[in-house]
Amino acid sequence: MRDVTRLFVLLLTFLMGRAGGIEPSNGYCIGTQCFTVFHHASNFTAAQDRCIDRGGHLMTVQSSVSHDILFILLGNLTGRYWIGLHLATGCPDSAAELRGFQWVTEDSESDFFNWALGLDDSCSSQHCVSVSQEDDFQWIPEPCAEHLAGFLCEYRFSDPCKGLTAAQGESVTYRTPMGFVGEDVLSLPPGSTAIRMPAETKYICFTEQWLQAPWSCEIHEGGCEYRCAVNPKDRPTCFCPSGQTVNPTNNVTCEVMGADHPCVALHCAQACYKEGDSYACMCDHGFFKLAQDGMSCVDFNDCRDERQCPGENFMCVNVIGGFQCVCEDGYEARGGLCIEVDECASAPCEHICGNTPGSYKCSCYDGYKENPKAPNKCVLHCGEEECVAECDPNDRFQCYCPDGYLAEEREANTVCIDMDECSFLYCDQDCENTFGSYVCTCFPGYTLVGEFRCVKNGGGTDTNGGSEGSGEGTTPGVPTTSPAPRPDPTRRPSAVSAGGLVGIIVCTVFFILLVVFLAHRILNGRGKMESGGALKAAENEAHGLQRVTSDA
Repeated sequence: MRDVTRLFVLLLTFLMGRAGGIEPSNGYCIGTQCFTVFHHASNFTAAQDRCIDRGGHLMTVQSSVSHDILFILLGNLTGRYWIGLHLATGCPDSAAELRGFQWVTEDSESDFFNWALGLDDSCSSQHCVSVSQEDDFQWIPEPCAEHLAGFLCEYRFSDPCKGLTAAQGESVTYRTPMGFVGEDVLSLPPGSTAIRMPAETKYICFTEQWLQAPWSCEIHEGGCEYRCAVNPKDRPTCFCPSGQTVNPTNNVTCEVMGADHPCVALHCAQACYKEGDSYACMCDHGFFKLAQDGMSCVDFNDCRDERQCPGENFMCVNVIGGFQCVCEDGYEARGGLCIEVDECASAPCEHICGNTPGSYKCSCYDGYKENPKAPNKCVLHCGEEECVAECDPNDRFQCYCPDGYLAEEREANTVCIDMDECSFLYCDQDCENTFGSYVCTCFPGYTLVGEFRCVKNGGGTDTNGGSEGSGEGTTPGVPTTSPAPRPDPTRRPSAVSAGGLVGIIVCTVFFILLVVFLAHRILNGRGKMESGGALKAAENEAHGLQRVTSDA
């Protein structure tokens, strides 16, 4: 049982590497090596990383045997595939054994060579090597950033198992920890599983021998079709969902349970198993023990065992019925290890990012400080009475100042001058101006409330002051009620230029002339109207006198 538990640790690398990853298109094992081909477009670096994540590296073709394996893996595939040969630094050397190239294992020697003819030996030549069925698997350098059709991985192991013997009418199918499936396999790495048909008997490879299922529940659920549990005698046992029972022939698959089966009457919450001639309830793997009723189970916090999830930067997460090993925050699983993530690669900081173990820290350039509302961003900061403004290099009039400062244009440049917020009467009582802000305080006997209001001790609001006690001072935000609204920081120079002053004078003179002109026209119109009215009256009067004379 201890040996099988060690197998679980051995398989951790493969299982974590394959979690959520791509599966190989084909594979082949010989001796203590396995080779896989992935039909997945990748550049050279990404291909090598994916092989490492699965516990291997890009394939090295250092012998004629390895070259023959290329025919097995790529014989029916088209396109170019990366192998683990590259020029790490410098220029190609035609006199060197591998032309200055080396394998990803940092080995510069080889018993086999298959370079294509007429290769470029200049320093501008390509640095990463690929092969293809169309070119008879010759070694041809490619741009390392090129996304080829796929890549080949290589894995090394010890204590392999030979293939199982199949009787007439039987077949055996194997699945390796690398993820490929096959029947005609000569050598298999530890952790490989086999299914013998038609009995559906399962086996797992461990230290050059095959163990029949059920094996340790930690590995592939013990080979059980449904679930695996440890019985009271500490032996792995398969169990099935309600209404089904374990096949007595292979001890792993499930079949329909008859109505008269002994487990039906037990009403087990999780599992029912046979021990000799009797049946009893047991708990799923990860549960501590049966409850007092003999049917239900009590969950056990597996993470209380400090031996769980060994390895640096791993942590244990308890779940119902078991536990999970995950990487701590700021780390990711690669090749069975928790590798630190460089959070700065995703540019989370506005200015400067410093990577730290499991995290990162943002900082700001000179003249800026951390934004208290968003620690990953920066805001302008002066800290003095006067600072040079931050101006657009293409437009010297487009300048910016920190909050609480006003911009003033001068001959050489634009500067930011601290604004006296106390002149706007934000505070109920006393106010102290600070660089970029202000602080409200209260007279003795009053308490500061809401950053700017002063409340008389003992209740009630009174802003007229007092002579007892003492108040507190804080740097307030913008008050919700104040004698005057707080102005936003000026973004353009506040001084009036000479041209602007001339424009104002001209506009004022023009306006005065316009008013005089309109007044003159109005007065003129009234005079004419009055003269016309008098003349009309005189004519009427004369006309009246003529009538009187004529009547007489």
